[in-house]
Amino acid sequence: MGLVSASHDPLRPLYDPDAGDSTPTEVESHDELAVHLKNRSLAGLTVQGIDIFEDLGGVDLTETLFVGCRFGSADAEAEVVRRGAHVVPPFDELPYPTHPAHLYTPEELSAGFDRHGFAGMYDTVVFDHFVRHGGAAPDLREALAQRLHDAGIDNALAGDLTSWVRAHGPAGAVGIMGGHAEPRGSVAYRMAATLAWRLARAGRLIVTGGGPGVMEAANLGGYFSDRGADELDAAIDALALAPHFADHEPFTRAALDVRRAYPAGSDLAHGGLALPTWLYGHEPANLFAGRIGKYFSNAVREDSILRLSRGGIVFAPGRAGTVQEVFQAATKTFYATDGPSGPFVFLGVEHWAALPVAALLRPLLATSPHGDQSGLVVVTDSLDEAVDVLTH
Repeated sequence: MGLVSASHDPLRPLYDPDAGDSTPTEVESHDELAVHLKNRSLAGLTVQGIDIFEDLGGVDLTETLFVGCRFGSADAEAEVVRRGAHVVPPFDELPYPTHPAHLYTPEELSAGFDRHGFAGMYDTVVFDHFVRHGGAAPDLREALAQRLHDAGIDNALAGDLTSWVRAHGPAGAVGIMGGHAEPRGSVAYRMAATLAWRLARAGRLIVTGGGPGVMEAANLGGYFSDRGADELDAAIDALALAPHFADHEPFTRAALDVRRAYPAGSDLAHGGLALPTWLYGHEPANLFAGRIGKYFSNAVREDSILRLSRGGIVFAPGRAGTVQEVFQAATKTFYATDGPSGPFVFLGVEHWAALPVAALLRPLLATSPHGDQSGLVVVTDSLDEAVDVLTH
């Protein structure tokens, strides 16, 4: 599973039908490490994001790569290098791991809220650090740490999606985009949540950008996919007490209360996938996705959302950011850079008539070198039509 690069493709490793749920060249837990230690060899493997307590004496470490691992002492670390390994150490002064071994859970992003409030929870602490260190233009040391972190997220994303893609195929992932400022409890918010609820119940993986507004509503709908529509409505009513995306503290409290009142597993089947970014860290963490791949790099994050949404994309009403995603997705479909494309469903006839991107897309996609793709564009106010298009 690759690092972030020009050929970045989090789905690429998942197309091997013979691959197992773990990657044979990577060690990401002490259980996996124990298997290799029994065979007395870590040669050529990548060990990432774990503390090394085990005795490595007599173990072949030729070209072993330890990334983000901690050793018992400086002498132990120097010894593995002397024996042929390479070490990319964690940056201990950072508030985030330089090579996370798994995607985030809502519990991890909100850790610290109960004791310290919104300002003291993990997600906010990392964002504050990001801003203090240059934001989108960090110094070299910070930039390297951020790239290592995002490489770990990229790697973990591929791992978490392996079993899903094997069971459902890449066409099972549906992206839901739309305005981040859509108030909680609004008609559009409820439509996005209901649409995602219906799609998740039909076996689709919900993929969002992990922000508030439409994205939050979509992950919320996926979170409630095992429950009735009345419970989803009740949850939206509770969240609507903090309607604006800038209502950070009251929303986070309400979201955690909803999660406690309606518990669900922290997995892709309950809430789907969210890929947010600390570039937009002024927005509160979306706490209803089953797994969260939070990036520092917005460019990698945007590409990943659209690359994964092979089963189609819903564009609910939105402005500049949503329109940007429309044309990014259209470029991928035009050139078929990520294989066959699902439909583009524009939800909200009046909104998309005022921003006539669909009228621009149809003649463009009609001239695709891979055949006329204009039929993929659907503009509708009907949730029934949207669900039908995305599930058939």
